[in-house]
Amino acid sequence: MDRKDFLRNMGLGLGLGLMTDGLSAFTPAPSVRTAADLQAYLRTLKEVPEPSTDRIIVGDPTTVIKKVATCWMPYWEVCKKAYDQGVNVIVAHEPTFFTHMDLQENQGDYYAAVAPMKEKYIQARDEKKKWILDHGMVIIRCHDVIDKLKDIGMPFALGQAIGLRNDQIIRSRDFYNVYQVPPMKARDAAAMIAKGLKEGGQPGVGFYGDPNRVVKTIGVGCGYICDPLLFGDLEPDLYICINDAIKTWIQGEYSRDSGQPMVVIDHGTSEEYGMRLLNKFLNQNLKGLEFIHVKTGCTYEWVV
Repeated sequence: MDRKDFLRNMGLGLGLGLMTDGLSAFTPAPSVRTAADLQAYLRTLKEVPEPSTDRIIVGDPTTVIKKVATCWMPYWEVCKKAYDQGVNVIVAHEPTFFTHMDLQENQGDYYAAVAPMKEKYIQARDEKKKWILDHGMVIIRCHDVIDKLKDIGMPFALGQAIGLRNDQIIRSRDFYNVYQVPPMKARDAAAMIAKGLKEGGQPGVGFYGDPNRVVKTIGVGCGYICDPLLFGDLEPDLYICINDAIKTWIQGEYSRDSGQPMVVIDHGTSEEYGMRLLNKFLNQNLKGLEFIHVKTGCTYEWVV
């Protein structure tokens, strides 16, 4: 079934922005049976610009679903763990094959890698791809959609993880929210954030700026674009930033010099919670399918 027929059968129609700011209004999709059906359903949740990363990355689209796993990053160990639990379809947020566009990446030089490293990356990519195909698995990427979804998307989920509520949002646009909080010192706000994220495998957070500055608002973004230079116009008192997005000699130095409070967390920690909410949403809306979540959280091991 192609995407257009799938949408018509579900009665959703095309070109409507796919009405998902009210997620509770979604109609369950009992016709989701194959990996292609699931990928098409995910794309109905929010209209996103093309070409999108959100597609079947590897595997046979006609594969009949046995069990689905969600995860932030489909590390090989995550794929193996899911397979051992009877999963044959994975919905992941980030790439499988070390580049943003996965197997459709046009950076043939692996981002200017020296020749020996390029060869190693290509070998690792090919070995991982072979294992996935040999085990009959399919990996679907849900990146652009879940970044933009209201209520359960990445910035909303991260806010909820640190104890903030959607009704505290005072400024918002795609990918970013600013929450109003009781006045507190920046260092106390950082400690609150750290406490909320501990369960995600992050035992602490990075902090830049004046620890005694009083903050009344906290700005939250998602993933690689969670950078003060990109959402500073929303004017939060304290920024939550992602380690993949900032540089110590740009945003870090500015925060130290100006006193602007900035908390830095791991990319995996920041988006773990959005994939959990997506898992919950799929469980509620796609009856008859079994979904599990494979935790990723902080992507590196803390050694102290």
